[in-house]
Amino acid sequence: MAEEVMRPEAARQALAAAGLDRWTVEDNALVRRFKTEGWPTTLLLVTAIGYLSEAAWHHPDLEVSYNRVVVRLQTHSAGGITAKDIALAQQIEALATWRPDTDSPLEGVPRTFVE
Repeated sequence: MAEEVMRPEAARQALAAAGLDRWTVEDNALVRRFKTEGWPTTLLLVTAIGYLSEAAWHHPDLEVSYNRVVVRLQTHSAGGITAKDIALAQQIEALATWRPDTDSPLEGVPRTFVE
């Protein structure tokens, strides 16, 4: 069954509805630029995104450098942005920006980790 491709405005509305305000629509793809504190954090983020992507069986294009990861999501088989891309963006965002609650027994990293 063919996936329904979203027009850019519909994709922007879907991002807003999903609370994905740091994601943009560029060149028929969802894009998120993560800034990290350096190479070890970059590798952790890339590995985490890889895990989610493989589990979802939906794979983004990644651009990786010392303190930056750019994620581009597009359903290649459909030729554009689909609901799959919004769903995986939600999972990536939740994982990358997760921090323990203030009342959690977990302390959380005391510095900027991923933005």
